[in-house]
Amino acid sequence: MEDRIVLTSEDGEEFSCYVLEETRVAGCNYVLVATEEKGDGECLILKDISDDADAEAVYEIVEEEKEQQYLARIFNELLEDVDIR
Repeated sequence: MEDRIVLTSEDGEEFSCYVLEETRVAGCNYVLVATEEKGDGECLILKDISDDADAEAVYEIVEEEKEQQYLARIFNELLEDVDIR
């Protein structure tokens, strides 16, 4: 998957990330993104917190450790050639 998305931080700074994988767990959509297309980049797990009325998707970074670990295991299984730590 080579989709890119542009994220805007709370302070208004924009940066693009590469979408590696998407999944749905317990009714919530999650996206695994990387700062680099290939190689050792930083990965983030994002949770879609959009409302039906939102024109664009709204994501927040998953920061709770247990939720991160659980989702990292799922993404590791979905992406056999990627090691998420």
